[in-house]
Amino acid sequence: MEETFVPFRGIKNDLQGRLLCYKQDWTGGLRAGFRILAPTTYIFFASAIPVISFGEQLEKNTDGVLTAVQTLASTALCGIIHSIIGGQPLLILGVAEPTVLMYTFMFNFAKDRPDLGPKLFLAWTGWVCVWTSGLLFLLAILGASSIINRFTRIAGELFGLLIAMLFMQEAIKGLIDEFRIPGRESPTLTEFQPSWRFANGMFALVLSFGLFLTALRSRKARSWRYGSGWLRGFIADYGVPLMVLVWTAVSYIPAGSIPKGIPRRLFSPNPWSPGSYENWTIIKDMLNVPVLYIIGAFIPATMIAVLYYFDHSVASQLAQQKEFNLRKPPSFHYDLLLLGFMVILCGLLGIPPANGVIPQSPMHTKSLATLKHQLLRNRLVETARKCIRENSSLGQMYESMQEAYQHMQTPLVYQEPSALCDGQGLKELKDSTIQLASSMGNMEAPIDETVFDIENEIDDLLPVEVKEQRLSSLLQAIMVGGCVAAMPFLKKIPTSVLWGYFAFMAVESLPGNQFWERILLLFTAPSRRYKVLEDYHATFVETVPFKTIAMFTIFQTAYLLVCFGITWVPIAGVLFPLMIMLLVPVRQYILPKFFKGAHLQDLDAAEYEEVPALSFNLTSERELSRRSSFADHGEVLDGIITRGRGEIRRTCSLKMTSSIATPSKDFKSTKSFSDRVCSPRITELRRIQSPRFGGRGPFSPRTGEARQSNLGKSGQNSDIN
Repeated sequence: MEETFVPFRGIKNDLQGRLLCYKQDWTGGLRAGFRILAPTTYIFFASAIPVISFGEQLEKNTDGVLTAVQTLASTALCGIIHSIIGGQPLLILGVAEPTVLMYTFMFNFAKDRPDLGPKLFLAWTGWVCVWTSGLLFLLAILGASSIINRFTRIAGELFGLLIAMLFMQEAIKGLIDEFRIPGRESPTLTEFQPSWRFANGMFALVLSFGLFLTALRSRKARSWRYGSGWLRGFIADYGVPLMVLVWTAVSYIPAGSIPKGIPRRLFSPNPWSPGSYENWTIIKDMLNVPVLYIIGAFIPATMIAVLYYFDHSVASQLAQQKEFNLRKPPSFHYDLLLLGFMVILCGLLGIPPANGVIPQSPMHTKSLATLKHQLLRNRLVETARKCIRENSSLGQMYESMQEAYQHMQTPLVYQEPSALCDGQGLKELKDSTIQLASSMGNMEAPIDETVFDIENEIDDLLPVEVKEQRLSSLLQAIMVGGCVAAMPFLKKIPTSVLWGYFAFMAVESLPGNQFWERILLLFTAPSRRYKVLEDYHATFVETVPFKTIAMFTIFQTAYLLVCFGITWVPIAGVLFPLMIMLLVPVRQYILPKFFKGAHLQDLDAAEYEEVPALSFNLTSERELSRRSSFADHGEVLDGIITRGRGEIRRTCSLKMTSSIATPSKDFKSTKSFSDRVCSPRITELRRIQSPRFGGRGPFSPRTGEARQSNLGKSGQNSDIN
């Protein structure tokens, strides 16, 4: 993204780029047909369940002023608006944990003020939203989103781990409260007697841990040895909502003399109940707020604006980072402007605003990458089978598939035809496939599926691409809105199941977070650190001395604890977004004084230090969508690993080391395979040269500087380069 601070220029550029794609955003989704329902359903459950949980949390923290009805309504309303007129349709909006935290702070401040109190709380938050929207307008107009590139890994991962800690904190607090008497209930009721409170708490532990453990287990269903591929894929994709249903059913097993209030369930009025719609008309009470508090609303508004600017921008950044190979332009400035309008709309309606959420946004992109993979795969399989029937050679078949792939990449009217040549093509063939074809004695000899396994090797050739469209985000937002009408059914879910889901979300966000992996590395015995190299690992493990890794991780941990501690301060807790923003100057001006530049690049690389994204090529998919269908085995997701920050990569098996290039029709080498082969890692520790590095030893891909792996070195010698 180009850095520009000229007023309105960023918004203008975003609108120009996205308007050219707007028609295809809709037609691309419609042409996908029923296949678009799979990513839609997937992201709906990932979005709706946390929003319901946050509604229960707000209901407790605001004494029933805000409930799940308001959080669901806000998520649906903002989601529908953004999917229709938003810039980046891959971005998923919802009421997030930081918003719940900010509203809790504001309610605790207002409830003890006689001239505000719970009665004028929503009217006062309406003024907070007015101030917030004004600040967001100013940030969008002045091009503040241009500095999003300077939010490096240290800020994104620290913020992600902070959200995980807040999730886990609420899960623990919720379980503890299961043993207590709710503040709004009468202690004389039977279910609140000491013995029944203890029974409720123990049953809540069973339900919470049951959901937590089974949800984690279901996410790994694809690696199970039991069941068909379709069944394992279905459980992996939809196991979490299924577990919510299962453990809700388990909660109804106790019967007989058990009081009705055990276990405790979600409390929320129906949207059509008398008095439940008072918050929708709080605009008439906004003039009753004292002038002093109207002016004072600017203070929490500043914190919320900073929070939304950071959270919304980072969620959008993770949904469209370079690993996804998106072809359509970003829209940071315009989306921030639109967020300002949605914030003021929610404030006037008396509902908490929604903004871009993590990890749902990158999860949405990943699910659409699977859909696009299925569409492209079917075309290439058809091309490969045709080549085999025509007795083509390996080089001829690869060239035909490359042509078929490029045929589907049609440039926009404002792009030069040469954009296709500069775009991404198919990946190289496996070394083992080339060597097997060479062993036949003649590279021009016809091949069959004993040489080129179509069903398996096509997946390795396809780059990651995403079905960029608006239909899935619109449908999931409408489905979230439908949950408001389904509130009588949602109230049957036990609160303890929601606390288990909070814990699941916290743990699920940890894998792939390098900050968390470095913390684990600190507690790994020196004699066992070589185990890290046996699996996929970050570059810094091989290029940065262990002492430097430890110092950087300790600094980041201390900063995280400070941010987490601030959230415990009753009023000053609203300042925690400023601590996140402060990481930008700390990273740019302070950390380079304590760490070498090359080490910082490996530990905390910024987006502008990496390879720029691809140019946008409009995909022609009309014929492709008519012919394609779901992969029979239903396991396309097996080939992709989604990390906590939304980073994806294709897992690759060990291949035979070779420098033979992919053959073409005239046997000209297109690229060496030596830079694609997976590092053996363990052989590196045995002082065997890795073919990945051409026999030169480990090096930093960012600096090109050759180094020895420092993972197994002691603290005293680890800083020797």
